[in-house]
Parts: sequence; C-alpha cells; structure tokens
Amino acid sequence: MNTSKFVLPAILVAAALALSGCSAATSGSAGGSGGSGGSSGALRVVATTTQVADLTRNVVGETSGVSVTQLVQPNQSAHAYDPSAADLTALGRADVLVINGVGLEAWLTDAIDSSGFHGVTIDSDTGITIAADAAGNDETAHPGDAAHDHAGGNPHIWTDVANAEAMVRTIEKGLAAAAPRHADAFTANAAAYGAKLAELDAWIRTNVDQVPAGRRLLVSNHDAFGYFTTAYGITYVGSVIPSFDDNAEPSAAAIDRLVAAIKTTGVKAVFSEASISPKAADTIARQAGVAVYSGEDALYGDSLGPAGSDGATYIASQLHNVRLILRSWGVTPSAVPADLQ
Repeated sequence: MNTSKFVLPAILVAAALALSGCSAATSGSAGGSGGSGGSSGALRVVATTTQVADLTRNVVGETSGVSVTQLVQPNQSAHAYDPSAADLTALGRADVLVINGVGLEAWLTDAIDSSGFHGVTIDSDTGITIAADAAGNDETAHPGDAAHDHAGGNPHIWTDVANAEAMVRTIEKGLAAAAPRHADAFTANAAAYGAKLAELDAWIRTNVDQVPAGRRLLVSNHDAFGYFTTAYGITYVGSVIPSFDDNAEPSAAAIDRLVAAIKTTGVKAVFSEASISPKAADTIARQAGVAVYSGEDALYGDSLGPAGSDGATYIASQLHNVRLILRSWGVTPSAVPADLQ
C-alpha cells in the first residue's frame, strides 16, 4: 500500500499530541503499566471494524475506567476505510487494539506506523479455521498471526455466530491479560453475551432447518457470507461482486454467469448490502427476473448499521439478515427470544 496518504494525518496526529502534552506511545503492555492501561489507570481500547467493536463493547460492558473507540463507522466499507487524523490520534493513544484479522484491515500496518501505536494487539481471528480463497488456499489462524498473514482467506469470519462466540472469548482473554484488575468483569460480561450468541445461533438453526435444503439458496452483493452459508446449510449460489473485497467490479462475463446460475437453480431473490451501492444487484435481479432486496431490506455484511437501525448491533444484524432471507424463501420466522430483541 502507498503510505503517502498517511503522511499528512500523521503530522496532524503528532501536532495534536504535542499540544495536549500526551505521547503517542501509550503503555498498553501488561508489563509496562501493570496491565492497567495508561498513567491515569484507564484502559483505552481501539477496535477496528463495526462488528469487532460491538463484540468488544459487550465484553467491556459498564466496566469503569475502560473506553472503546471504534474506527470503521456504520455502513462504511472495512476494505476501503481511510483513517482520519482523529482516528490515528485515538490509535496512537490506545493501550489495546482489537482487530478482525484475516487481512480484512489492509490499511492497518500503515495506520499503526503513522499513529505510533505501541500497545497490545488482540487478533480476534485466533484459532478460527479460515475458509479457502478463490484459489482454494485453506488457512488456519494461529496465536500471534498478524492481520496480513491470512490475506488469501475469507475475512468475513463473524457471519458464523459460532465464530463470533470464539472471537468474544479471544477478546475477553486479551483484555483480561491487558488489565488483570478488570478480568472478573470481562469474564462475566463475555459469559453473559456468549449465552445470547448461543441462543441466537439456536434460533437461526431452528428457522433455517425448517426449509428444505434445495430451497436454501442465497445470492448477495459480494462474497461476504461464506461462513454463514456453510454453518447453516445454505447453498451460496454466487455474488454480484465475485470477490471478498466489496470495492471490486463484476465483469460482464461474471454477470452473465450469475444470471444463468440464478435461473438454473431457482433463486428467488438477489440481496444487496447496506454498505454497497445496490445498482449492480438491481441490474442482475432485473435480468434474472427475480426480486431484489435493497435499501432498508439490504443485508448487513461488511458493516453494521447506525444506531436505531435494524443492524445497529451484531445480534440485531443477524436477526435482520435471517428474517429477510427466510422471507425470500417464503417462510415466516419464529418469534425472537425476548432477551435478543
């Protein structure tokens, strides 16, 4: 990646820190400050994506003295994110950085270099089996892997709720190691949230399982739902953008192939995504003669939605997506458990 675009923000970060009398190199390691964060005793956590930030906030809960700053904003592509001077300032001051990994944050190395971040990094993909890329390369996350180590794999690990549960456990362990005095709170919060995720997973399975396997078909805007479809026995017929990166452009040949696949398999709908323009999905749905789900009925893929939307949280986004997919199959979902609403 060309680092020149980070030069000016980096200068602004340095100036802001100098004026405030703070150092960009906060003491985020467990050894440097007794694992309690900066000199004030507060723990400053920065999380990269909307999903990772939401999982992190649920682990932190109402723990006093712990703050969580989210970099990628609602309905913003995690692939095309460009950190602002304020983002780099927050990163430079952070004690802990929580990332998705699997190469999703392609901008991360430059951002870390520009911000001067020297804290602890929690890679939430640790221990998760990474799905093959287009070339068929299977990869598995291992402790200590950096964000770019799985650049060839599918980074959308959170779409399988079981993976989200694993990410929560990794985040909880990392935060507890960084701030041992809060470990009990983090553990209790992670356990309570993990129970909700298990309930969500069961609700999804119960509803999907009532649909005959031959009717469980999905076409989305880009290749973001592979873990989801594998976990719940859904056939992923294809994507409008045949790439893990939502900034890619479909070729005319790819569009023709997808239209043919939709007609052959009997797919009833094409789903756009909230963070992507629906134009290509609209075109393909029209050519294939099927419905298109966009606007408020778009899926939440690479990003969660803003506060008040159906995709404001990870759990809400999964409920929203599954309800719409079931509707496209002609199925009315069962009532959502009260503590998930």
